[in-house]
Amino acid sequence: MKFRTRAAPHIIGFQIAPMVDILLVLMCFFIVTWNFARKEMELDVKVPAAESGKESVAVMNQTVLNVRADGTVVWDRKPIAAADLRARLNKLSTLYPDYAIILRGDLKTKYEDIVAVLDVCREAKIWNVAFATAPKVE
Repeated sequence: MKFRTRAAPHIIGFQIAPMVDILLVLMCFFIVTWNFARKEMELDVKVPAAESGKESVAVMNQTVLNVRADGTVVWDRKPIAAADLRARLNKLSTLYPDYAIILRGDLKTKYEDIVAVLDVCREAKIWNVAFATAPKVE
């Protein structure tokens, strides 16, 4: 009886094309998520609308502070106490004299909570404070 002879198994080397595909997909994923994370916006903070408001361009020496409706101040998606906020801002203002704060206050935030954050900024000698607004929808 005659049997077929099998060819010796061919050893497949390292495949570079699938690795490049995976790398490109990961790069796209991280670029998209980085773009969303860069805004530092609290989703539960609804800012007031303004007709003349413009979207700010993110710069290196700026921080977004969110003030929730209950008066809680949020920095980098974490609530921060007034004493800790004061210490951080003092440190940043000594390192960067032209440091900027973008203040995002909720529609239902009491004015005294916004003023408290402004007082902390003033004590830290941060003069560049901007208020975030949403575009007016008609």
